[in-house]
Amino acid sequence: MFERFTDRARRVVVLAQDEARRLNQNYIGTEHLLLGLIHEGDGIAARALETMGISLEAVRAQVIEIIGEGEQPTTGHIPFTPRARKVLEYSMREALQLGHNYIGTEHILLGLLREGDGVASQVLVNLGADLNTVRQTVIELLSGFQGGNAPGSDRDVVGVGGGRADNPRGGNSALLDQFGRNLTQAARENKLDPVIGRTKEMERVMQILSRRTKNNPVLVGEPGVGKTAVVEGLSQSIVRGDVPETLKDKQLYSLDMGSLVAGSRYRGDFEERLKKVLKEIRTRGDIILFIDEIHTLVGAGAAEGAIDAASILKPILARGELQTIGATTLEEYRKYIEKDSALERRFQPVRVEEPSVEETVAILKGLRDRYESHHRVMITDAAVASAAQLADRYISDRFLPDKAIDLIDEAGARLRIQRMTAPPELKEVDEKIAKTRRAKEAAIDAQDFEKAASLRDEEKKLASERAEKEEQWRSGEDKTKLVVDAEQIAEVLAMATGIPVFKLTQAESSKLLRMEDELHKRIIGQNEAVKAVSQSIRRTRAGLKDPKRPGGSFIFAGPTGVGKTELAKALAEFLFGDENALIQLDMSEFSEKHTASRLFGSPPGYVGYDEGGQLTEKVRRKPFSVVLFDEVEKAHPDIFNSLLQVLEEGHLTDSQGRLVDFKNTIIIMTTNLGTRDINKGVLTGFQASGELATDYQRMKGKVQEELKQHFRPEFLNRVDEVVVFPQLQKEEILKIVDLMIKKLDDRMLEQGMAIKLTPEARALLAYKGFDKTLGARPLRRAVQREIEDVLSEKILFNELHEGQTVLADVDPKFIKHASEDKVNGIDWEFDDAATFTFTGQDGLPEGRASKRHRLEDVTAATIREAELAAQQAEDSQAVAVGSPASPQSQPENAGDTSEDNSDSGGMPGSTGEPS
Repeated sequence: MFERFTDRARRVVVLAQDEARRLNQNYIGTEHLLLGLIHEGDGIAARALETMGISLEAVRAQVIEIIGEGEQPTTGHIPFTPRARKVLEYSMREALQLGHNYIGTEHILLGLLREGDGVASQVLVNLGADLNTVRQTVIELLSGFQGGNAPGSDRDVVGVGGGRADNPRGGNSALLDQFGRNLTQAARENKLDPVIGRTKEMERVMQILSRRTKNNPVLVGEPGVGKTAVVEGLSQSIVRGDVPETLKDKQLYSLDMGSLVAGSRYRGDFEERLKKVLKEIRTRGDIILFIDEIHTLVGAGAAEGAIDAASILKPILARGELQTIGATTLEEYRKYIEKDSALERRFQPVRVEEPSVEETVAILKGLRDRYESHHRVMITDAAVASAAQLADRYISDRFLPDKAIDLIDEAGARLRIQRMTAPPELKEVDEKIAKTRRAKEAAIDAQDFEKAASLRDEEKKLASERAEKEEQWRSGEDKTKLVVDAEQIAEVLAMATGIPVFKLTQAESSKLLRMEDELHKRIIGQNEAVKAVSQSIRRTRAGLKDPKRPGGSFIFAGPTGVGKTELAKALAEFLFGDENALIQLDMSEFSEKHTASRLFGSPPGYVGYDEGGQLTEKVRRKPFSVVLFDEVEKAHPDIFNSLLQVLEEGHLTDSQGRLVDFKNTIIIMTTNLGTRDINKGVLTGFQASGELATDYQRMKGKVQEELKQHFRPEFLNRVDEVVVFPQLQKEEILKIVDLMIKKLDDRMLEQGMAIKLTPEARALLAYKGFDKTLGARPLRRAVQREIEDVLSEKILFNELHEGQTVLADVDPKFIKHASEDKVNGIDWEFDDAATFTFTGQDGLPEGRASKRHRLEDVTAATIREAELAAQQAEDSQAVAVGSPASPQSQPENAGDTSEDNSDSGGMPGSTGEPS
């Protein structure tokens, strides 16, 4: 209903509600609307009534005499009476008849006069006013505005359809209020945030506005750097009078192009609206127009046979009849404004650069009071400095000060939400109340009324305890003020980006210090590689890495099957708790020249341009990640040219011009280069203890020599370290067997079974699964072929069942030579026909059985928690509105047992049940 009401008309409605409250009345009648019209004071209606000698005090006295005052103060929403609603409907009709597309105070007064039978009309008659005379006075005032004859209103604004809005020069414009916002008025009412700095930009804008022609500045800058803030700062300067004489008493209006276009159903509607807005601005002569996203002028309102907003504005802008400030981004300015040279020459661009970190800190300090009062927290200087520094360092796809302000805002919101959450003690009491209520209901069902009465008393006691704890919580909440510090800012940034910039906890520090041990739980051997990546991660988390480069860049070289890819997965699991967090790219898919675009995004005009690159999009979404380029030597050489910038500068520009930050990634590239000669010269790897299969230093030299032949020097020079993985030794293969059997044992535990290997079976599995050229990968196939396939058949034939442990062994006749050290010995020899034997034994190993029970207990506990949560949700309303939570809502003797009730089983009422 109120969409077309002017600000003054809306204020009249609010004042009418206030008058109703003042008189302790729970409705808004015509008399309250009349009081609101007079109380508003500045509109045409108020001036018309003032002309008739009608004052606020006189009307208020008449209203009290006719209807009196209420007894009880009124709270909550106050509705309109049917007659008052009819007045508002009549005001719309009056506006329509006058050709106005807004509803001002004059229309509400005309609606009151048209209704004629309400208390308002009676009051006016009692005060000696003739209703027809009042109506004629309003019409004359409107006509006087049109002719420019009304005192003090010779420059008033022509409204839509030739009518006049209730706004003198220097005040609001009803038409512009409908399609925009008065920034000068907002600054006068202190509704705008303070603007810190930007003095040069504001001076330049004022110079351009003071020109005779082409006095239209356009603020050009990246999103979030403060273009709109410059305009808001100008409006605040106008209010303070801190502007040249040419700009004093100006009204700065922000025009919403969306509102201007919305609802223009027919051809010509939009042009008519825009023409009327421009006519009003020219007529008043004191309005500066601000159009945010000014590039939307190009094409706005254009339809078949119509012209767009930019074409309508061009002649006026060139003549200097309209002072307009625009704001747009560099990209949109180039795309829309620069292409139209006729439009471009009418605007004078003003560059708004991103502020420095120091300037951002000053801006945040200026805004701090607003955010402290909104979130009811205290923001420390350290938090302000941290927000600017961390945003600048870790949020690369947005700009200061916007991204730093967002960190402050969200940190305050996070603390405020934590304060509004009930403490655990209160939740614990709620659980006890719900549990007691269920027990009471069970006692009633069992006809145990004595126990039910006892539980009812306990429930009341708990309800009283809850009320006391809630009161303590609420009172403590009001007294204490939460503090936003640097640690809170870091935690918010970590939640938003996934980058762990928060202060290291003791637990995380301890975990990082034993990182090698954690990785070695999955990676057998390869000490040099594990140490290199561990040092890189510790350097990153300690904050000592070069902030302009990736956290670490490595080339993992070596034969296949020695753990290169597995180490990258183990690192991702260590950092994120999930090996799927790894960004893995198989570079054999990018061996052709045209496939390079799939990594970074297709160029404009090609298929997939809007989708982004496979690499850049993943890193944009997960800036703290492990990036694995698997088999990097198979990629096309053009890809390495693009990676040069990533390895050195830590960023990359995708096909859409967005900067993708790699500064918080660990980059790992795997390759098999140089391993062919190694495989030719290597021994079996099964020699006696102390004899190595290869000379590691010789192998490393060969690998590095081949890397230099394949990759350009500038590429290798940017990599932090080339780590050569040696071939696995027999001792390491035995440990890998243990890892694989442990994984199989975990899967069997889900079926209620377990598996154990004798030393002979363990040695045979290593013997069958190791290949000197393929590394440990054949071992996985050997486990599947020799162990898993056989066990699967035995389970399906019911030869194995739940609760059994499978013992895998080897027939002694197949053992040619047994090692003296059966557990760690490597000098076993087997017949080629050797096979495994499997025996089912009842019972699970003690540790495995308890683990299974723990899994079952966790599942059962989870189910119980879910059931309890559902019950609490069901009971929450009863706790909130029922008798235990609100003892005052019951009669004092409700539910009491007394001697008078002894005939009914000691319980109140005739039913014999507790209340």
